[in-house]
Amino acid sequence: MEMEEIARWAYVIFVVLAIVMGLAIGYMAWDKRTGSVLGDGWNDSDVGSYNGYVMLTMLILGVIIGITSITAKEVTPFLIATMALIVATVANVWAPLGNIHELLYYWATGILNYIVAFAAPAAVIIAVKAVFTMTKEK
Repeated sequence: MEMEEIARWAYVIFVVLAIVMGLAIGYMAWDKRTGSVLGDGWNDSDVGSYNGYVMLTMLILGVIIGITSITAKEVTPFLIATMALIVATVANVWAPLGNIHELLYYWATGILNYIVAFAAPAAVIIAVKAVFTMTKEK
């Protein structure tokens, strides 16, 4: 198995892990909500500690992917996709799901947050590599 194929499978596995953890921790946050404000379940001490561990795991996995797997031709599409994910996270595009059912909001928020927690460190490393490459070429 080539390194590129291993990297592709690792990326798919990490995204699936982000989805599963988003569903699990999102359910926990929904279950622990105390008020009527969407998102307040994330502040529960149990949910917060699990959320922190998952975020740390995703960050480490993102660093691994950023160091090992993105090729030169994949840099621009990966960085654009990561920027789109970050914008979607900051814009809180999932808030209207809370009008249908609050659990949908918690699931969508958890999944997106974990995918971004995985992709953002990889994007930072790839961006730094790209800057070094550009400075070497001139």
